[in-house]
Amino acid sequence: MSVDISDTSPRRATWALMSREPACWIAFGFGSGLSPRAPGTVGTLWAWLSFALLAPWLSDAAWAAVILLGSLIGWWACTRAAQTLRVADPGAVVWDEVLAFWLVLWLMGPSSGLAQLVAFGLFRLFDAAKPGPVGWADRCFKAAQGAPIGWAQGFGILWDDFVAAGCTLGTLALWRAFA
Repeated sequence: MSVDISDTSPRRATWALMSREPACWIAFGFGSGLSPRAPGTVGTLWAWLSFALLAPWLSDAAWAAVILLGSLIGWWACTRAAQTLRVADPGAVVWDEVLAFWLVLWLMGPSSGLAQLVAFGLFRLFDAAKPGPVGWADRCFKAAQGAPIGWAQGFGILWDDFVAAGCTLGTLALWRAFA
């Protein structure tokens, strides 16, 4: 993937772009991030569905490996996709939601559909509204206007969603403690 740094106008995320760029295939959540409305929510729904399909086959150690390797590969993919789109944190990049919600569902352990639905709602609230620590995490790796998009910004795409996952898990733990 070559990135033309002389042209700084943003590019649109498309199926054609995703099919040409392996990093975009991953970063766009295998197409879920190309939703014209609420791509982060669609990416999180894709994460929920794929988790449900994979969970019977993966042990805790396998989930840990999937999330760790997915984070390393995702760091590369999110960085390259942001560079390709020329946007520091593109809406079509939803791999961050996928990994973070997989982490939530995995650490919740076996849980009811209602508990998973509550987790979904809380995660989307924390990710979209970015209250407190999530807003802080979102600002940690922002590039200055016009600055090149680098590895720090790619990590930042993932970072705020992992913090949102932590806030979701903390809220669920409090809910369970007082229920």
